[in-house]
Amino acid sequence: MIEVRDLTKSFDGRTVLDNMFAFFEAGKTNLIIGRSGSGKTVMLKSIIGLIRPDKGEVRYDGRNILTMNKTEMNQLRREMGVMFQGSALFDSMTVLENVMFPLDMFSHDTAKERLMRAHFCLERVNLSDAEDLYPSEISGGMMKRAAIARAIALQPKYLLCDEPNSGLDPKTALIIDELIHGITKEYNITTLINTHDMNSVMNIGESIIFIKEGIKEWEGTKNRVISSGNPALQDFLFASDLIRKASELDEQQHKDFIRV
Repeated sequence: MIEVRDLTKSFDGRTVLDNMFAFFEAGKTNLIIGRSGSGKTVMLKSIIGLIRPDKGEVRYDGRNILTMNKTEMNQLRREMGVMFQGSALFDSMTVLENVMFPLDMFSHDTAKERLMRAHFCLERVNLSDAEDLYPSEISGGMMKRAAIARAIALQPKYLLCDEPNSGLDPKTALIIDELIHGITKEYNITTLINTHDMNSVMNIGESIIFIKEGIKEWEGTKNRVISSGNPALQDFLFASDLIRKASELDEQQHKDFIRV
């Protein structure tokens, strides 16, 4: 479980996060949603430890990340899998080498054991046939799957994903959603996803926090999100749905153009 208490962060006198409280449970896909500039990315980066908040606590199963020394922080890093927006694969490395990277950095296993683990992770995301290819040689969806394989290479207790469906078509995004959800359940991981994808919300939103201007406006599940009665959340859902439909229409028009 990841617990956030009274998390507050300001930049140049502007409050981006205001007294944020949240609980993210193990074995669930926990989602943070909100418009661009709402504070959700700052919140995720604060939870990961990339940004230091002005006050508050971030606890990983009771351990406060903000009071850890270097040794404790390095240990926590080994328990975390992070999937950055855009996948952030190393262009000069093959898919296999990308997955091997955290194992080579942090694992104390033998070279043979690390290689076996990397092969297992690639098989888990159905990328065994692409292990010798470079990121420039695979599709966006395959890059996302490679990023997931790398994120789970160290068998993390915590999986943190920033916009995992960014730039993907709806069908591929659904595959990524189901993959993350399946891995979360299979290994009882505390998974936290920062997203504005309404398909993700409705498909895998077991626990959802909606942020507006740095404040937690609403929390609940996908079964309650439509009937929340929160005006700000309803506006966000309506706008997101329009954007999604426009994107799907553009994709279909592009396919029709190619066929012509």
